[in-house]
Amino acid sequence: MLKYAMIGGGPGAFVGDVHRRALALNGQARLVAGCFSRDLEKSRVLGRELGLDEDRVYATPEELARLEAGDIDFAVVVTSNEAHYPNVRACLQSGINVMCDKPFTHSSAQARELVDLARERRLVLGVTYTYAGYPMVRQMREMIARGDVGEVRFVNCEYPQGWLAELLEATGHVQASWRADPERGGGTLSLGDVGSHIEYLVPHVTGLNLTRLAARLDSLVEGRVLDDNGVILTEYDTGARGVYWYSQAATGAVNGLKLRVFGDRGGLEWFQEDPDHLRYTPLNEPVRIITRGAPELLPGAMAYSHTPAGHPEGWLLAFANIYQSYCATIATGAAVDFPTGEDGLRGVKFLEACLESSRGDTAWIEVGEG
Repeated sequence: MLKYAMIGGGPGAFVGDVHRRALALNGQARLVAGCFSRDLEKSRVLGRELGLDEDRVYATPEELARLEAGDIDFAVVVTSNEAHYPNVRACLQSGINVMCDKPFTHSSAQARELVDLARERRLVLGVTYTYAGYPMVRQMREMIARGDVGEVRFVNCEYPQGWLAELLEATGHVQASWRADPERGGGTLSLGDVGSHIEYLVPHVTGLNLTRLAARLDSLVEGRVLDDNGVILTEYDTGARGVYWYSQAATGAVNGLKLRVFGDRGGLEWFQEDPDHLRYTPLNEPVRIITRGAPELLPGAMAYSHTPAGHPEGWLLAFANIYQSYCATIATGAAVDFPTGEDGLRGVKFLEACLESSRGDTAWIEVGEG
């Protein structure tokens, strides 16, 4: 079994617990060390709750990276955004594989440095774009690759949430406060938090490469400094077009990620709040609903499916599937499909292009290679 350490994810941190639960589901790795908080005593309290030896709970990420190098197989970085870069860098410099939460870094220069460092040292660097772990996202990807929708003409992806429809950051709300802070969040709020998932999902599923975009980022809630809503027009290397919409000020919305892909022979639609079903609309034929777990599922989708059809699977298992592929890559040395540091770099370049476009009155911006 692999051994891992966690940086961040301290008491009360939602995402750290999710990562730990997802890793536990596969039984591929066990937590042996951590630096969960800037407050060492808080880290020690959580370490005891998790059954860790006290001498493997550290005061700083740098100390953890230095003393755990050679013993752990990888580190998981689940801090607030501004700490991703230094923490990932410390681990890579110590020869430790890393899985980092998204968005990867504050700048593409930082992301490029980390990608190059991982490549030079032959380390496995990943970013947790969770939704790629859903079986029906895999099904969608494989159907597009084998030509079921023909040539892709148009892509529409949206991700509305409503939890920031009020100015929560002014109330002391912990999760809202750091995300809405320009220094800690990295210049974006909702674009980095949920728009980054759209950016990863579209090329992952369609195989399209984004070439240019025009973005309008807005702060709909009065008093908010960073964006909580945005619309992005996109163009791809094949001539296909697209529209992205993300929001965390969509009052009443919960977690409405939806991806629609339309080609010259059919269309596909997947909705995260109904994740076990894929809507397929072949040209001049009746609509078909494809169900997760059904015998006719394609191999990639079936490999990510854990329960029989009709027994719903969800977000935590999607997280576990990402880690399943990541851990398999470390254990076997053979590359298995998971979101990589290069994907994280491309995502940061996307955020930068959107910010540049919006500041330029929704100007069209060329998007360079990762």
